[in-house]
Amino acid sequence: MRGVVRGTAPVPLSVLDLVTVGKGSTAANSLRTSVALAKLAERRGFHRHWVAEHHSMPGVASSSPAVILAHLAAHTERVRLGSGGVMLPNHAPLVIAEQFGTLEALAPGRVDLGLGRAPGTDGATAAALRRTERLNEGADDFPEQLAELTRFLDDDFPSGHRYGRIHAIPGPVQGPEGRPPIWLLGSSGFSARLAGVLGLPFAFAHHFSAQNTIPALDLYRESFRPSEVLDAPYSVIGVAALATDEEREARRQVLTGALSMLQLRTGRPGLIPTPEEAAAYQFSPLEREFVDGWLVNIVHGTPDVVRAGLDDLQKRTGADELMITAHAHSPETRLRSYELIADAYGLPTLG
Repeated sequence: MRGVVRGTAPVPLSVLDLVTVGKGSTAANSLRTSVALAKLAERRGFHRHWVAEHHSMPGVASSSPAVILAHLAAHTERVRLGSGGVMLPNHAPLVIAEQFGTLEALAPGRVDLGLGRAPGTDGATAAALRRTERLNEGADDFPEQLAELTRFLDDDFPSGHRYGRIHAIPGPVQGPEGRPPIWLLGSSGFSARLAGVLGLPFAFAHHFSAQNTIPALDLYRESFRPSEVLDAPYSVIGVAALATDEEREARRQVLTGALSMLQLRTGRPGLIPTPEEAAAYQFSPLEREFVDGWLVNIVHGTPDVVRAGLDDLQKRTGADELMITAHAHSPETRLRSYELIADAYGLPTLG
């Protein structure tokens, strides 16, 4: 559950993979990059490699985390793999229990099940996923869905329950195998409080909701009750960070992600733009304000600058683990960034 600190990093370092697709590339190329990134994470001592669920976003190819994680499990041996996260209201709890029971059987002892309550997409796509127009229903029912999923994973519905004779397969009914630990994910206070009350680990999306990070973590810690899972709070924050050999190149690269987010927020989602396209884009005053505000929360620059920024963020938030996501157009830039960050913290090269 708890991560391993390596090198001079203040806390364990992990990877959040959005499986981004840049202009001129394909989803197939991005999925190959995810394999390369998982291998890099394992080789350089990053603790986890998580994949996030998104839908109907051309620049993000991670609509099926369980499928991707099964592929990554086949190419790695030690790094923990998980969802950051699966959006529970989009799926029947039994389906998730079966998928992650399968992953646990494929990679015993190294699978994390991170759960969120947002749709991971726009309202119309959420309606198509859930086969209902009542989109608030899933979020409002999240605690009940979570309890149902937990019982499927543990195979412990009470006697007389309507699901008492149903078993998630693979699962405990087949033998004393382990099951993946549940994490709650969030970008506001709802999941923070719920994770605290249930004594579960909590992951916060600082990379796109930075203004809520400290309030949410404070709420999690204040609400925390010890459980069989944890005796004390354990929090991870997702951090957007990009290291390059030269300061100017870092700014050039992260602008592609900022423009991509601007296009998404204004109803024009597409592939991640090239650095040249981002540099030539004529931002309106309002667009420039949005982009500048977005870039403030991306730790970017030379490796020493990124290390200092990550250290400062960890001190300010008290996070127990940093999960780094790299915003850039090209796979080579993203992979290079993780290598540079690993070097900056003196992470060992593992065999």
